[in-house]
Amino acid sequence: MKKSRENQRGLRGPIRLALMAMLILATVWLQACGANGNSNSNSKEKNAGASTGTETAAAADTNSKVPSVLNYGYIGSNDKNLPGGAEGWGFYKGIIQEELKKYGIEEVKLTGFPNGPDQTESLISGRLDFGGLGDTPAIIAHGSGAKTRLINQTNITNVAYLISGPDGPKTIEELKGKTIAIQKGSYMHRYVVGLLKQAGVTDYKLVHMLIPDAQAALARGDIDALTNTGYTAQKLLAQGYTLIDDSTRHSELHGTGVTVVSESYLEKFPDFPKVWNEARQKALEDLKQHEEEYYQFIADLNKTTVDLAKKVSPISDITVEPFTTDGITRITGTKDFLVEEGLAKKDYKIEDWEVK
Repeated sequence: MKKSRENQRGLRGPIRLALMAMLILATVWLQACGANGNSNSNSKEKNAGASTGTETAAAADTNSKVPSVLNYGYIGSNDKNLPGGAEGWGFYKGIIQEELKKYGIEEVKLTGFPNGPDQTESLISGRLDFGGLGDTPAIIAHGSGAKTRLINQTNITNVAYLISGPDGPKTIEELKGKTIAIQKGSYMHRYVVGLLKQAGVTDYKLVHMLIPDAQAALARGDIDALTNTGYTAQKLLAQGYTLIDDSTRHSELHGTGVTVVSESYLEKFPDFPKVWNEARQKALEDLKQHEEEYYQFIADLNKTTVDLAKKVSPISDITVEPFTTDGITRITGTKDFLVEEGLAKKDYKIEDWEVK
């Protein structure tokens, strides 16, 4: 009996090990079956997850190529450091910044310039990525070899004024032999040259002066007339100065506002023109829903009244589409004139300059 019990105890060890081994194998087999079942049932989800991850990675890769800071130039100077129009409203309300952030642009630096030629110099030198200005300096710069592309026309009714002193010349013909201050290379320059040519006046002298200097020179009697724009022109007229002419009487001499971007920036962000125009469109749609607030914004920028803002900067002048038939006709006429006068060094098609 004693030996029998010892034999039983001796067998218990091997049996226990065998049972444990079988249990382990069964567990492994069940897990394997379960894994195969899950693999089949979740394959679509896994593939979808992989696809989403790839798309996200692609978007992130695109954004990683876009500089986080965008440098924008505009014409003008004010306490808010903002342009007018849909662009200014979009920056003021944060609409444009919000749209650009989707593409990795975290900051937009805005810089005001006294005139278009100064702005184009900054664009050519690389200090700016893009900017809004009058068509004449943009055309002249591109015709001189500036590597820029045309994104849009912000308006097609830039009005230029020709003004003399209270007792100065009152007609275009009376400008014969007189000295006129212009901003060389601006759309106002193009306007006055075209105007005098149409009137057959050839004996005159043009001098380059920025508007503040020109106004002071006119007040002293150092010049006989000057070219000017909206708000500053209206202030002079309110003081008794003489309006000789303005481009509302000659639609073919209207300037247009344009936005141009450097080719070097386009290399970093090829979709920028589309992105910018879509952001501008959203700002314009919002602007039209807050017209009175917009006119107050413009009045504050220019230190004037809302009534004058409505007169000088009507919302109806802001273009909706990047390019229109009338807009292309006007800017082409400006380009042809500048080429004919030798102000633009080479001829080219506006359509070839546009970003399609």
